[in-house]
Amino acid sequence: MPIIAANMDTVGTFSMASALASFDILTAVHKHYSVEEWQAFINNSSADVLKHVMVSTGTSDADFEKTKQILDLNPALNFVCIDVANGYSEHFVQFVAKAREAWPTKTICAGNVVTGEMCEELILSGADIVKVGIGPGSVCTTRVKTGVGYPQLSAVIECADAAHGLGGMIVSDGGCTTPGDVAKAFGGGADFVMLGGMLAGHEESGGRIVEENGEKFMLFYGMSSESAMKRHVGGVAEYRAAEGKTVKLPLRGPVENTARDILGGLRSACTYVGASRLKELTKRTTFIRVQEQEKPHLQQPVIFQRWCGATRQRYPIPLIASPKWKLADTSPPPAYR
Repeated sequence: MPIIAANMDTVGTFSMASALASFDILTAVHKHYSVEEWQAFINNSSADVLKHVMVSTGTSDADFEKTKQILDLNPALNFVCIDVANGYSEHFVQFVAKAREAWPTKTICAGNVVTGEMCEELILSGADIVKVGIGPGSVCTTRVKTGVGYPQLSAVIECADAAHGLGGMIVSDGGCTTPGDVAKAFGGGADFVMLGGMLAGHEESGGRIVEENGEKFMLFYGMSSESAMKRHVGGVAEYRAAEGKTVKLPLRGPVENTARDILGGLRSACTYVGASRLKELTKRTTFIRVQEQEKPHLQQPVIFQRWCGATRQRYPIPLIASPKWKLADTSPPPAYR
């Protein structure tokens, strides 16, 4: 199943990787584990779990050396996730090329970007999968703090077209709050969908548990938040602002329940639009902008359409979208690619 648990230290943990492997879901394990902790995890994990693990890294020389040591521990580690908040830099492109040269047989995921041109640049530099999304995350405040961002569905559609033209793939990173949002990401052309908030708050998530008024909550925060920077680098540097927030989530129990809910929603979505495989979802999907609904919590609905071969017509099937899922312009993309 092409879903990836996000490389956040309150989501992408070793425990999460072990739990999600049984559902054939990948986990981008966060980069703050030591080599010794990786060694212990590898020693206690099956080959099936390890093949569902992505090793996350930054772009410094120290990050490169640490990633090299981790990958050398076991050949079953086949995925590398090169993650920065802003993928629009020459240094980042050069690091992707360096990683491809160092690990020619590994699957490299790199991001984040939101435009087709940069997507093509990363693929030509050696990335197999490009991570798409700036600002859509549930605990990300980049758009508020900096004014920079891109509507997530628009970014997915644009980047998918660019990547697929070069034989590459994309992962939609951020913006999903329901299984329906995940289906829409695949419908827009995403090859993978990365989830953070939807997988946070579980027993395997690794967030700190706090108690208020007798009720327990788990902390979930963005990796550019003040909480994350205090934990990993000693605080927010004077020259920058925190671009994430910390939220308290009610404890949600084991992640397997959420995983089943997501997979069930995807299966039903494929059934509704007549897709025999998840890969066909984008060919069976049309996004249509409509007016706001009467109910305030049901905004910006989108419509999937099912093609009937007998009547040669498309029949609309209404679904409700999150406000984040909207096109940048008023022209819907082509229904078929």
